[in-house]
Amino acid sequence: MAYAIDRHPCEGSPRLGSMLLEPTPESVSRARRWFRKLITPYQPACSVDDCVLLISELVTNAILYGRSDEEWVVRVDWFREGASLRVEVHNPGFPTSVRLRRPDADDAHGRGLLLVDSIAASWHSGPSRFGGTVVSFELADAWPARRPS
Repeated sequence: MAYAIDRHPCEGSPRLGSMLLEPTPESVSRARRWFRKLITPYQPACSVDDCVLLISELVTNAILYGRSDEEWVVRVDWFREGASLRVEVHNPGFPTSVRLRRPDADDAHGRGLLLVDSIAASWHSGPSRFGGTVVSFELADAWPARRPS
């Protein structure tokens, strides 16, 4: 797995970190562990446990539904946007296949986006700038709002 971390984010560079993960089940726990480690220096005020849960759900979906005839990776990027934290999960799947489901109580699957929808301030899916699909979520009030200079 590869990762990058931006140690000194500023208004011109809101990206805080990034991970490239193999599309295997083991990558879900790696994503949780590495995100927790890499976000800690930024001391977010939002629940890191909530972020880790949502990342886990989206990485799982990316692995399950990503499709490519060539080797591929799941990409996770996270950004500070004002007082909010935005996390993006990219895979080579089809953007039109992302949908919020309402599973029956006895369904074993289908609750990932429902969790994202209930915990995040907002979420989005669409075409990824890397090709394929991106699903992102935003947690509001992740940091105190910056005061104007």
